[in-house]
Amino acid sequence: MKWAVFVFLGLGLLFLAWFCAERVKGVSVKATIIKALTSAYFMIVAVSAFIESRPEKMAQFGLFVIVGLLFGLFGDIWLDLKFVYPDDNDIYTFAGFYTFAFQHILLIAGLLMNYAMFDSAKGAAFAILPIVLGLCAGALNVIFMEKPMKLNYGKFKVVSGVYGGLLISDTLLAGSLAILYSFKNMTLTLMFVGLILFLISDLILSGTYFGEGKNRPVDVITNHVSYYLGQFLIALSLLYLA
Repeated sequence: MKWAVFVFLGLGLLFLAWFCAERVKGVSVKATIIKALTSAYFMIVAVSAFIESRPEKMAQFGLFVIVGLLFGLFGDIWLDLKFVYPDDNDIYTFAGFYTFAFQHILLIAGLLMNYAMFDSAKGAAFAILPIVLGLCAGALNVIFMEKPMKLNYGKFKVVSGVYGGLLISDTLLAGSLAILYSFKNMTLTLMFVGLILFLISDLILSGTYFGEGKNRPVDVITNHVSYYLGQFLIALSLLYLA
């Protein structure tokens, strides 16, 4: 019943709209609960899509994605609690970084184990180069772009570089493999688009966390809308496993 997957997707988007409306009003426990429920919906979409596709060869990849999304759900909760309990800001921020990092590690591992073609030089290059470039980009960003972007990473500089490197690597790897498969693999294509949105969201979020004057309603909305659309597309990609 593919329609059920899209019903869950639609409900998740409604919860996203509810959360954005509540979050713009201000930080609250109510907003955090609604955010957790919104995140629960991308888990529901992923599990229902996985059950519907009933993959024979790609079951392992589906499990990697589902567990990765679970880490994303935890990260959503930690990062919202940092606003609810500002005295524990550092603990929740580091927890958010670590849990989202695990999501991207799992996605990278799943992509490499199930879609990479290491039996040829071309296939190996399409798998290895994106990761190398992504990790380098993450490190270079925190070293050279902090002042030009008017950011202050402070004690989060190292973890920001590592996390950024994993996210960029994940995005580039999904895109590279989508190209390798000539964009004929819907799972890879949806995941690539989803990760681009995820990356856009984190670029906005870095301004909110480490910049000044970048926590306006438009920043809050664009950050969360791009993030959740990204996670929902990653979850939806499991519907097309084969």
